[in-house]
Amino acid sequence: LGGVTAAGKTGAAITLAERLGGELIGADSVQIHRELDVGSAKPTPEELRGVPHHLIDLLPPTETIDAARYAALADEAIRDVAARGRLPIVVGGTGLWLRALTRGLAPLPKPDPALRARLEAEAADDLPALHARLSEVDPEAASRIHPNDALRIVRALEVFTQTGEPMSVHHARHARGGPRYEMRFYALDLPREVLYPKLKARIRAMLDAGWVEEVRGVLARHGRVPPLKSVGYAQVVDHLEQGVPIEETERLAYKATRVYTRRQRTWFRGEGEAVTWTNADALVEASALSELEGWVRRGG
Repeated sequence: LGGVTAAGKTGAAITLAERLGGELIGADSVQIHRELDVGSAKPTPEELRGVPHHLIDLLPPTETIDAARYAALADEAIRDVAARGRLPIVVGGTGLWLRALTRGLAPLPKPDPALRARLEAEAADDLPALHARLSEVDPEAASRIHPNDALRIVRALEVFTQTGEPMSVHHARHARGGPRYEMRFYALDLPREVLYPKLKARIRAMLDAGWVEEVRGVLARHGRVPPLKSVGYAQVVDHLEQGVPIEETERLAYKATRVYTRRQRTWFRGEGEAVTWTNADALVEASALSELEGWVRRGG
């Protein structure tokens, strides 16, 4: 289950797990870290209702993880769940991780230390200019990569410099291959007039639930660790470190999240016919659940 933020992925996955005898495997690049609970909308034990959820709260916020390592961890979790006769249900909105798991990663050149060091220095000096350069050479990748995501901006420019081809071309060529698993791949979405009020209410609820205090604690213990650059968290950091008023922080977090949902939608549309678009209510209605039960019984 992929799709956009606040479309109801986790709730739908829990219902599917209860009905189909499944366990959840996370695919969220923030929820995989400990200490980042409120702003990542990490499900609580009460929300999980006893359904096991793997690959959340796995790493300290100081530890980085890329798509290749995620796929290896998810492969291991899938094998473990399946070996116990349970259905692995992968759920999350980090599109690259889901692509790495379901199709593998495109064969790309190894990082060039000298080139990477130069690009990282440029990113530290003027990240917006580096993102603008990426927009010129690989507009598709630039549309999917957040302007504050220095790691992915640097990698995309590194690949272009090394190969003369945009990273998006490498990924598109690779995506034509077959899937690594027998699977159903759903992307959840909502009409914008429904989704956007949900995003606004969600951010307000996170702030009411102690999001600022959560970020203050992470900063005090670890400094500006990479997960704090993610959508929403970055705006709360600016509130704490630069004195941005909380009302403006709320507005900016909502705006950044709206932009992120557009990038998620674009990404999952890029997965083509492998993905079935639906919404959370339709996915868990009786007829859809019955059809999925039949698919599971037939062994996929």
